[in-house]
Amino acid sequence: MSDAASDFAQCPPVAPEVIAEIKAVVGDAGWSDDELRVTAKLTEWRGKWKGHTPLLVLPKTTEELSQVVKICNAHGVAITPQGGNTGLVGGQIPFGEILVSLERMRAIRDVAPTDDTMVLEAGITLLEAQEIAEKANRFFPLSLAAEGTATVGGVISTNAGGTAVLRYGVTRDLVSGLEVVLPNGEVFNGLKRLRKDNTGYDLKQMFIGAEGTLGIITAASLKLFPVMNSRCVAIVGFETAQKAIDLLGRAKQETGGQVEAFELMGRYGLSLVLKNIPDTREPLEGEYPWYALIEVASGDPDGAEGSMERLLTAAFEEELIVDAAIAQNETQAAAFWRLREEHSAAEKVEGAAWKHDVSVPLSQMADYIEKGAAAVEAFLPGARLVTFGHVGDGNVHFNVIVPEGMDAAEFNALRDQGAKVVHDLVHQYEGSISAEHGLGRMKTQEALQYKDPAAVEAMRAIRLALDPKRIMNPHVLF
Repeated sequence: MSDAASDFAQCPPVAPEVIAEIKAVVGDAGWSDDELRVTAKLTEWRGKWKGHTPLLVLPKTTEELSQVVKICNAHGVAITPQGGNTGLVGGQIPFGEILVSLERMRAIRDVAPTDDTMVLEAGITLLEAQEIAEKANRFFPLSLAAEGTATVGGVISTNAGGTAVLRYGVTRDLVSGLEVVLPNGEVFNGLKRLRKDNTGYDLKQMFIGAEGTLGIITAASLKLFPVMNSRCVAIVGFETAQKAIDLLGRAKQETGGQVEAFELMGRYGLSLVLKNIPDTREPLEGEYPWYALIEVASGDPDGAEGSMERLLTAAFEEELIVDAAIAQNETQAAAFWRLREEHSAAEKVEGAAWKHDVSVPLSQMADYIEKGAAAVEAFLPGARLVTFGHVGDGNVHFNVIVPEGMDAAEFNALRDQGAKVVHDLVHQYEGSISAEHGLGRMKTQEALQYKDPAAVEAMRAIRLALDPKRIMNPHVLF
């Protein structure tokens, strides 16, 4: 689980004739050796990993990619696929593998409002997917902080969560079909618009969250939803995390399922955003230990604001909350959201950090946060804890920043032990050590300590059946 690139097995050199064969398939526009372009794709955005590749391949079509994979399979050459390079566990960084970027595969193959689906190629960004749906008077709900860079193929391959899971589910719930280039180069054409297809194994589910180990996603059929006619965003202050979770239960009941987002933020994390991110300001008059950002959406033009006001009025009366502010316009709503979305960027300024993306049952989240904070402090006195996340689905980002004055190298040397402290507690709560980012290079070996052995063997068997030469993202997943 070490961060050092040298700890990962290096793939053997790729023969020049194989590289020449791949270049001939994709043409001059389909590969690059431009130093700036290649380097950007070899470096994880936090600078945690820097890899290397004998060739950056940029296919334009599924057929081109199919031919590239067939060549690699024939010669036993490993491949790492990459979307927008926004992953946080290193699964998109090659260490000697051919790097396949899907950035040129950007076709809008179909938009069918009557079917509530759109078929997009893998290189389209998540933000663009939202805009394509909007032009068809539909709503695509998958949203996350990196949506301007993260791509359709990338978020599907990692089964990204995002901010609207509470109402619409994770990425897996938003995909009705996939097109995938398999490890032997054949194309699985499962681009269906159907909501019902009970004809055997649901094969698309194997590729969602597989992190490119079973094939490379080239296109997806995505589910669309009606556009809501009103939205309301509020930030609320709490004395305890448990009261935030209690309010969530009340919110779901009070609004009849209209809650789209319920994001938890600790005071320290918010203070870093206010300190390190320009043009941000305190959302409430006072300072409180915990905050929640709540978004409600309704088909009724006035429904969202009414629902929010009723919810907060009742919460004040029951002493669940101590302060609240409702956004009065879209600009203020965006400013509230920015306080949540800039947490990662604000942390980065503070120095080295151990990132933990975990999930526990919602009913136990407050208890986990309290005990986890105590465990981290006992392990490393002075460690600065930033806790935030999608409380609506039990996902919390439990991040530990280097104590002030401590040497970063000394801090990083303790990462594995620190992660064990956090993840052992997650396991006690029957949670997951990776809620939405996948395992990648960072957590693959560690996951073996917690994952059910029968599940691991089943995954290995599936992978062996589809990729007996293990050429697809070989250092990721068991």
